[in-house]
Amino acid sequence: MTAPGASDAPARADATHTDTVFTFCRICLASCGVEVAVADNRVRKISADKQHPHSWRDFCAKGRNAHQLVEHPRRIRTPMKRVGNRYVAAGWDEAIADIAARMTALIASDGPDAVGVYYGNPAGFSSSNLIFLNGWLDGIGTGSRYAVGSVDQNALHVVAEAMYGSALMVPVSDIDNCDYFLLVGTNPAVSAWNWVETAPGGWRRALDRQRDGARIVVVDPVRTESADAADTHLAVRPGQDWALLLAMVKVILDERREHRQDCMQRVTGMAALRELVDGVDVDDLAARCDVPRALIEQTAREFAAARGAMVVTRTGVSLHLAGTVGEWLGHVLNVITGRMDRPGGRRFEPGYLDALRLAGLAKTPDHRNRVSGRPMVAGAHTLSDLPAEITTPGRGRIRAMVIDAGNPVVSGPNGAALDDALGQLDLLVAIDLVQRESHRHAHWLLPAVHWLERDDLLALTSNMHDEPFVQYGAKVVDPPADARPEWRIFVDLALAMKTPLFGARGLNGFIRATRALARRTGRPGLEFGPGWLDRIIVAASRKVGGRRLRWRDLTENPHGKVLGPREFGHFRAALRTEDKLIRIAPAELVARARQLLADPAPRPPAGFPFQLGNRRNRHSMNSYLNELPGLHPGGRGNRVLIHPDDAAELGIADGDRVRVFSAVGEVELDAELSDRPRRGLLVMDHGWGSRVFDPRGGGAPQSFGVNRNLLIDGNPVDPLSQTPALSSGYVGVRRCAAE
Repeated sequence: MTAPGASDAPARADATHTDTVFTFCRICLASCGVEVAVADNRVRKISADKQHPHSWRDFCAKGRNAHQLVEHPRRIRTPMKRVGNRYVAAGWDEAIADIAARMTALIASDGPDAVGVYYGNPAGFSSSNLIFLNGWLDGIGTGSRYAVGSVDQNALHVVAEAMYGSALMVPVSDIDNCDYFLLVGTNPAVSAWNWVETAPGGWRRALDRQRDGARIVVVDPVRTESADAADTHLAVRPGQDWALLLAMVKVILDERREHRQDCMQRVTGMAALRELVDGVDVDDLAARCDVPRALIEQTAREFAAARGAMVVTRTGVSLHLAGTVGEWLGHVLNVITGRMDRPGGRRFEPGYLDALRLAGLAKTPDHRNRVSGRPMVAGAHTLSDLPAEITTPGRGRIRAMVIDAGNPVVSGPNGAALDDALGQLDLLVAIDLVQRESHRHAHWLLPAVHWLERDDLLALTSNMHDEPFVQYGAKVVDPPADARPEWRIFVDLALAMKTPLFGARGLNGFIRATRALARRTGRPGLEFGPGWLDRIIVAASRKVGGRRLRWRDLTENPHGKVLGPREFGHFRAALRTEDKLIRIAPAELVARARQLLADPAPRPPAGFPFQLGNRRNRHSMNSYLNELPGLHPGGRGNRVLIHPDDAAELGIADGDRVRVFSAVGEVELDAELSDRPRRGLLVMDHGWGSRVFDPRGGGAPQSFGVNRNLLIDGNPVDPLSQTPALSSGYVGVRRCAAE
């Protein structure tokens, strides 16, 4: 195999001439095709690539304004070292040597767990970041790994592992044949059918089906944009989706509306599921979720009777203490009514790479946090545990931390406690484009490259698209001279710390040899890096449409290529359970459901009468990108939505300044009266309030909005997904002028 070099990549713009480059956006899984006008190594305009055969109709302001971060006036352009209360520019040799020496000393003193890492969303949309990050961590031997998935995504992976045998067994939606959409905790009119699956133009396609007679039912405590267009909106009580779904399962099984052939031939554990539902009372479940029993029964019967139907569960289900049970019951409904691997339901898309097989080969550390005793979920620990792991004395205490493309103080719960903990570290290293809220205590700021400045082949997510598709994400502009891709930083640290990358002895020597060869020959592509892995992936790709992927498929199709039609029949072969059957009633999920049933319905604690919900904003992205003025030209940031009847009782008018408070924090912001939330629910957008600092110029921090997660307690958590109650925590609110 020839090692890949710069000439192997698809054609891109010459940095000295005006040109057009076709690539795809790497902000979310939608991966919209984009057309980028480039002149003099600067992005002049980003627009939708209307020649893209897979996805461009969901193109949004996030992609259109992506270059604002590339050209951010406060961008970190060279390694910067904290000296007292200011930062000074430094070289890479000094940065790597200092970080490696300090980490090595801490490991010698306190063990490998003394070095921890947190990675955020952008790391997941790089073909190289997480691979090489985990390779470095494996070499160190640390289990102190934290990720953004514990904020909103873990429930999906817990359920997939329990039911299907693989945490990456994510079914995709067959929208174009569906007759009944049950959308739970999702707002595809805004999110574009995008989470850990993507269906380009999904909401438009669902509305097309609705015009042909399909029904859309939205389950959400907020009357969202999707609910506006739905045939039915079920305004469920926050955090009680599971009760609604369990009641539907009971109605279907009691009335023998299940797909008996599937339940006998594809499923194991039906007896345990029936035993669970035999002991539940639909009236009790209806009271818990605050949806009338008659409406629940009608929805269950319609769903079971529809020719093609699907339940789709998203983050709105996951962000609660019962989120994993809710996610599980959504899958149960799809399975028992014969919706898996059939037209109009959910199916498995194999993609061009067997990601499930690769995931099965990866070795996840069998590691428990020393303070909480909790194990990892999907390869990482819960963010809720991180403050205590830093501040609690003892061997294994985290004393050095790398934040890789993340902002956990804003993304996760109880940000004040985490901020205080980060300030106690011996060493904090931030790898990012700008210095964000979570980086304010950093000892080193290391400049990363933007997705517009690197090549990517996102093969590990190819099974999450709703059709077999491939595109090489071509680099558009060159990065600043002293910026480095994250993978290179992790390789450099492994070499400097003399820890074997990927735990593979001899690999470090091979990397040094390829670097020397690249320098001697003037061919950078000879150095071992992501390009080697891309070539291996293409060579090892599975057949799609009767043929294997070839490298020329990437280079000759700058707009990407649909590799074949959407197919059914792959689900059974993809199962990773030993008997190739779906485990419909995993013991841990049944036990958790019984625990929820035994507990009384949650009630607001004294002094905190409201639940704090969230909503999706099409033009923002979690805690990432909200600092870009182009995403909120009004400069307003987020507000708190209050139902007019609740506001009237509190003497709050539209536009009033209010204080929202909880047991762990408080924030001030403007009120917006709206009848979209149900009564008793306040809605505040997640991901705002991060400051962007100016380490080079020393200017005042810039920020938009407030951090609503300062109000969320990191404990308790869902015992299965370890996700805190980010969208059902309890708060109070009062008008500031009334205090």
